[in-house]
Amino acid sequence: MARESTRDVRPPAGSPPDRGILRLLRDGEFDSAASETRRILRRTAEMLRGSNLDVQPLTPDETPLGTYDVPDGHREVECYWVNAPFAYVVVTYDTDATAHRYHTVEPDLDEFEASLLERVRTDIRDPLLYRRDASSNTETVLIEELQSLLEQYGLELGMESFHTLLYYLQRDFHGYGPLDALMKDPHIEDISCDGYDLPIFVYHDEYTDISTNVIFGKDELDNFVVRLAQRSGQHISVGDPVLGTTLPNGARAELALGEEVTPRGSAFTIRLYAEEPFTPIDLVKYGTFSIEQMAYLWLCIEHNKSLIFAGGTASGKTTSMNAVSMFVPPRSKVLSIEDTRELALYHDNWLSSVTRERLHEGTDITMYDLLRSALRHRPEYIIVGEVRGEEAVTLFQAMNTGHTTFSTMHADSIETVINRLENEPINVPRAMVQSLDLLCVQTLTRHGGERVRRSQAIGEIGDIDQRTGELDYSSAFSWDPENDTFDRNDSSLLDEIQRENGWSRTQLRRELRRRKQFLQYLLDKGVSDYRRFTALINEYYADSDDVMARVEADENIVDANSGA
Repeated sequence: MARESTRDVRPPAGSPPDRGILRLLRDGEFDSAASETRRILRRTAEMLRGSNLDVQPLTPDETPLGTYDVPDGHREVECYWVNAPFAYVVVTYDTDATAHRYHTVEPDLDEFEASLLERVRTDIRDPLLYRRDASSNTETVLIEELQSLLEQYGLELGMESFHTLLYYLQRDFHGYGPLDALMKDPHIEDISCDGYDLPIFVYHDEYTDISTNVIFGKDELDNFVVRLAQRSGQHISVGDPVLGTTLPNGARAELALGEEVTPRGSAFTIRLYAEEPFTPIDLVKYGTFSIEQMAYLWLCIEHNKSLIFAGGTASGKTTSMNAVSMFVPPRSKVLSIEDTRELALYHDNWLSSVTRERLHEGTDITMYDLLRSALRHRPEYIIVGEVRGEEAVTLFQAMNTGHTTFSTMHADSIETVINRLENEPINVPRAMVQSLDLLCVQTLTRHGGERVRRSQAIGEIGDIDQRTGELDYSSAFSWDPENDTFDRNDSSLLDEIQRENGWSRTQLRRELRRRKQFLQYLLDKGVSDYRRFTALINEYYADSDDVMARVEADENIVDANSGA
């Protein structure tokens, strides 16, 4: 899921900004051979003499450095910054194709600046490669080296021209090249390239699948795929043309090089994740879950009930699992196991582990290996990114020995989850499947003309029916798509929690009611930062009576002010 952001900052329209053109270019055209000779001599003298650039930063409220004209037959729908004042996005609607188009706009380069940029790219590589300055960050080093080079050239550039060159150098050396603006857009969830000379497609949280104006030629795309692999510390080649990896920013990438595996040419898909993980409050705000469901999941997680989030691709399984993991009691030992790093918890006692694949040296470390090792760390909660093979049996063995486990899997219903668990290639014995407590099935669907993610059902796993031999299950919550509401049913799991704690029915209802009230309070207060949310949940665990007294006192003040 891509997190919402404010898009009311619109790059002002207008003519291209003053590019700070060289003094030399202001001297006009030289028609005669003598004038041309004098110009060459003057430039040579200036380069020998050098120049002195006074580099000043640009502020984000500057006029945009790039200009854009809406194509004929298109209607502008939206315009927003992704890297002010350098890059912004224009979304248009193509009336002929009846489809939206996504356009990235970067700083303009005139002919001289484009030529200068190519020269700087070549000349600056060695100084950047051999410079050893541990006290400076990469951006500072790049600014200093660019300034030094331009002074050696004897050029006097305006600051807009200087920062335009700097933008493209940063984009290409430290960023993601022509893809950089897309990677910075918080509304994009997926970026996919299907081959040479084809437009890049993105999945936008408002316009869904939409084509962009970014296109890679053959050599450019091959080099880009190789570079993505190298940036993630991996290797891809014609001999090993397929690679799944994690980029430095945490995005998941699937790469294919050349035309042997993908006949249309090199290809890639990049799955982006929000920099700040979603909290249960975010999921309630977006309608994925209700407050009542979240209070129910909180109580179950607090009392060590194991769960699996199931659903199709992009249904939000991992996002939801990460969010409800914030209900884990403080100081409980948590161990996570993933193929690619996606989970983010604000938990003191959390050990994160990731699988390793070695193509040429060393040994692979699989999820099965990590899970076996995890049990020796004596964790109370084990979070597994996705179960798909032999590691599932070990995971269910961990459930049977008292560990609380969370995981995800691809399935579209409770029945499908159970069927997948019991059959190839997972093969968990039915007697072990019943140690699972909860199944949350999520779906990516359309409602009210928009794509939404919803918790389709929360199922509770029962015992094996002695008469039929089948595994019993029931639905504690189900989604009503017609009204976009969640229906609650009877819960045997809550009855079990009540018995384990020796509570009366009134005490159970009180525990659920207090958690609902607390979560509603956080929702009303707009608490969505995962660090703050976790800290407040930890306060509740430390002294729930004191926290609820403060909540009720604050609510009374708000109600009194509203009444006044």
